[in-house]
Amino acid sequence: MFRKRPAPDSEELLHRLATLTTRARELAELRRSQVELAIALQRDMLPADLPVIPGFHLAARYAPAYAGLNVGGDWYDAFLLPDGRVGLSVGDVQGHAIDAAAFMGQVRAGLRALASVTGDPGDLLARTNDLVLSLGKDLFATCTFMRFDPATGVMESARAGHIPCVWATADGKAGVSDDEGGPPLGVMGGVEYPVTRYRLALGGVFVLLTDGVVEGPALSVDDGLRRVVRLAGIAAVAGMDAPALAAAVLKNAELVGHDDDAAVLVVGHDTRAVPS
Repeated sequence: MFRKRPAPDSEELLHRLATLTTRARELAELRRSQVELAIALQRDMLPADLPVIPGFHLAARYAPAYAGLNVGGDWYDAFLLPDGRVGLSVGDVQGHAIDAAAFMGQVRAGLRALASVTGDPGDLLARTNDLVLSLGKDLFATCTFMRFDPATGVMESARAGHIPCVWATADGKAGVSDDEGGPPLGVMGGVEYPVTRYRLALGGVFVLLTDGVVEGPALSVDDGLRRVVRLAGIAAVAGMDAPALAAAVLKNAELVGHDDDAAVLVVGHDTRAVPS
């Protein structure tokens, strides 16, 4: 017995299948390389260190998750302002892959640069919004910016389409910030961003986060925020340090039911850090 040679049509079909398989493999490798580049861009654009503030602790956690071959553009940042106060920001760029990562870097750098001109959170977001619009990109970003005064514990907050922050006090009270907010950056011009003032009391915490931590198919944003409120309340009462709380909040991202970037920035008025 002997095996028949494939008919000419069969040989051509096999050749086409082999060619398509090779092209699909090359395309997959290219897309994976793009994702790895986007993740590297994200990590390189995030701050290497957070400011050291006597009497307070800052901690951040970031997880670059992705769905398929796409990554997002979440960020966190904390830096000293010219007047000695501290600028804090978290944000999320609409879109995925390299474009989102590069745009995230532009927005974050723009915030830092403009903060040297004006530290008022509302004015800063308005100026950043104008800057983003001038770039002419088909992208937008949500953002929260807070100006923190360690001397008084006062935190001034403005939001651009971003989810609210979570706060907790040492006496067991906890909740979601109720600042009004404005539209995302890069959507429309001539908008104002109201400023809301809070006070970080001894033993209290503030948690800034992105929606990848609290929202997804398995968890609504309200339920996700309630989970973070409980975590923050427990942490404040128990005297949990800022890094431990940031890690616990990021762990919450595993419950949302999807792969998305997640960023957490915690500010804690740690009683143990205050000299007697």
